[in-house]
Amino acid sequence: MPIISAEGLPGMPKNITQTPFITMARGYATATLMFCGALPCIAIAYFYWLQSQGQMPLFENHGFHQFAIAFAILECGLVTYLTWRCYKVSGEPLLRWLTLGFLAFTIIYTPHGAFTAYCHHNMWLFLLYGPASRLVMTACLLKGLLVYGKPAHDLAIRDNRTSWGKWIVLFLLIDAAVAACAVFSNNLRMVARSMEMIALGLSLAGVAVIFLQSTRSHLMRNSYSIAMAAFAQSSLAFLLTRPWSHLWWLAHLIFAAGFTILGYGVVRALLTTGSLSTVYSEEESYQQLLADKRQLAQGLVDLQSAQSELEKLAATDPLTGADNRRQFFMRFDIEEARARRTGAPFSVLALDLDRFKDINDQYGHQAGDEVLKFVVTSALPVLRPSDVLGRIGGEEFAILLPETSLEGAHVVAERLRQSFAMGLAVHDQLIATSVSIGVAQSGLDGDDPAVLLGAADKRLYCAKQAGRNRVVSESAEPLDVISSF
Repeated sequence: MPIISAEGLPGMPKNITQTPFITMARGYATATLMFCGALPCIAIAYFYWLQSQGQMPLFENHGFHQFAIAFAILECGLVTYLTWRCYKVSGEPLLRWLTLGFLAFTIIYTPHGAFTAYCHHNMWLFLLYGPASRLVMTACLLKGLLVYGKPAHDLAIRDNRTSWGKWIVLFLLIDAAVAACAVFSNNLRMVARSMEMIALGLSLAGVAVIFLQSTRSHLMRNSYSIAMAAFAQSSLAFLLTRPWSHLWWLAHLIFAAGFTILGYGVVRALLTTGSLSTVYSEEESYQQLLADKRQLAQGLVDLQSAQSELEKLAATDPLTGADNRRQFFMRFDIEEARARRTGAPFSVLALDLDRFKDINDQYGHQAGDEVLKFVVTSALPVLRPSDVLGRIGGEEFAILLPETSLEGAHVVAERLRQSFAMGLAVHDQLIATSVSIGVAQSGLDGDDPAVLLGAADKRLYCAKQAGRNRVVSESAEPLDVISSF
C-alpha cells in the first residue's frame, strides 16, 4: 500500500492566511460590515432633513399598521420558539437570554398593534409599548452578551417550565404597567423618550461588548453586532420623528431588519451546531476543513505504518527478526512456483546450531537468545537481498537461495558456517558457536517443498553425524532418518 503524505494532499492549497493580502481583505470585510451596520443612519439623516424642511408627508393607515404588526408578532413568535429550541440543544446561556429578549418583545409589543385603532383617543397607550418592548429586549440581549462563553446550563435548568412561566408573568405585568402609566401618568413624552434613549444606549453598549469580546464565531459576531446597531438606529429614528411620518415607518423597518438578521443567525446555529458560539464563517470552516484533512492524512499515514508493522510482526520471528515458519513456507511456495515457470533452479539450506542445549545450560537462556540473534546478524552480510532466511524451530533455521545451483548454495553455506564459527562474546565471555548445514537443490532433490526440505534436513543430519560444524550437499546412502520439518 503506498504511503500518503500528510503534507501533500491533492486539492489542498497552502494556508492562504499566511499571505500579506489577507490583512487587507479582512480590513475590507470589517469596513464593509461597519458600513452595512451604519447604513440606516444615511436614510435616517435624509428623512430627517426632509422632515425638517416640511416635506415629509404623513402616512396614517391603521389597517396596514395592524397587518404589519401582526406579521411582525408572528415572526417574533417563530424566532422565539426556534431560539428556545436551539437553547434546549446547547444549553448556551447566551441563547437563554436571547430567547427571553425575543419573548419579551413578542409579549410587550403585541398591544402596540392591538391599540392602533385607539391612537386618537389615547396616543400614549398606543405608543408606549414600542419603546418599552425595545428597552426590555435590548436589556436581555445585552445580558446575554455578558454571559457569552459561560458553561452550558444543565438539562434541569433548560426544562424548568416554572422559570419560563415566571418570566412570561413578568412581561405581562410590564404590559399592565405600561397601560397604567399611559392612563394615569403625566409627561408621557418624557417617559417615552427616556425609555427610547435607554434602549439606544443598551444597543450601543451591546455593539461595544461584541467587539471587545474575543468572539470566535463570525456569524454570531456579525449578525449580533449588525442587529444591535440596527436596534440603536431604530431608537434614534423614533427619537427624531413623530407617529405616522415616513421616518417613523423607516424606524420600524430598521428594527425589523435587525430582528430578522439576528433571527437568521439563530436559525443558522440551530441548523448546524446548535450554538451561536460555534457557528463559524466560511474562512474558519475552510481552515477547519484543511486541518481535518491534514489530520485525516496523518491518520492514514499512521494507520499504514501500523498496518506495515503488524504485517511485519505477523511475518517475522520476534526474537531474531528472521521470517517466521509461516512466512518462510509462504515464500518457499512462491519461489517454487517461479522456478516451475522459468526453469531456473533454486536451493535450500537447513541450519541447526550445534550443542545449543549445552550453551543454554552453561551460559543461561539469555545467552542462548543472543546466539540465536547472532545466526541472523552473521548471515545477513553473506546473503543477497532476494534470499530468504527463516527460523523454523527452536534452534533450526532455513534459507532459500533463488536462482542458485547446488554448487553455488554449497559455497554460500560454507561462508555462513565460517562466519558463525567466529564465536560470540556475551557479558565478557566468548561463547564458541558452530552450525551444521544441509544443502538441497530443486529438480535434483525434488520439486515438492516437503521433499526438498526433507532432503536438506537429511544432509543436515549427516553433517551432525560427521562431527558437526560442517556443510553437506551430497547424498550419503543409506539415510534412515526422520525429517525434523
